[in-house]
Amino acid sequence: MSELRDLYQEVILDHNKRPRNFGALEPADRRAIGHNPLCGDKLTVYVRLDGTRVADVRFEGQGCAISKASASMMTEMVKGLSRDDIAALFESFHHLVTAPDAGDEGDHLGKLTVFAGVREYPTRVKCATLSWHTLRAALEDEAPQPVTTE
Repeated sequence: MSELRDLYQEVILDHNKRPRNFGALEPADRRAIGHNPLCGDKLTVYVRLDGTRVADVRFEGQGCAISKASASMMTEMVKGLSRDDIAALFESFHHLVTAPDAGDEGDHLGKLTVFAGVREYPTRVKCATLSWHTLRAALEDEAPQPVTTE
């Protein structure tokens, strides 16, 4: 168990300190703003599409280590995926961090499995899922109002 906890801390801290795909994406086909009022996390997710696939995705904003790391890892995972694939990945990730019976979600989540421990801390679930909800809103082109975790 301590190995998993160590890996969790290592991966989260790395993506927090050196977030991947951080910064605005211009031009972007879609964008959405997300806000977690409980924690103060605020981010913008930018998406460039190639048909139904995500050609590029970036984010910018500020937030806690879990929020920033989740956004960073999410952007790495969804590049090149179709909207349907992203929807399935979102559901798997959401189940991983919320369901008490979620065990090993399998290899398809890759490094995202380090977030399994947040299910024990409901307020941290909101941090981990903010970028995912924001990406979904951007893909559905529902961006006029900020996405919130409340």
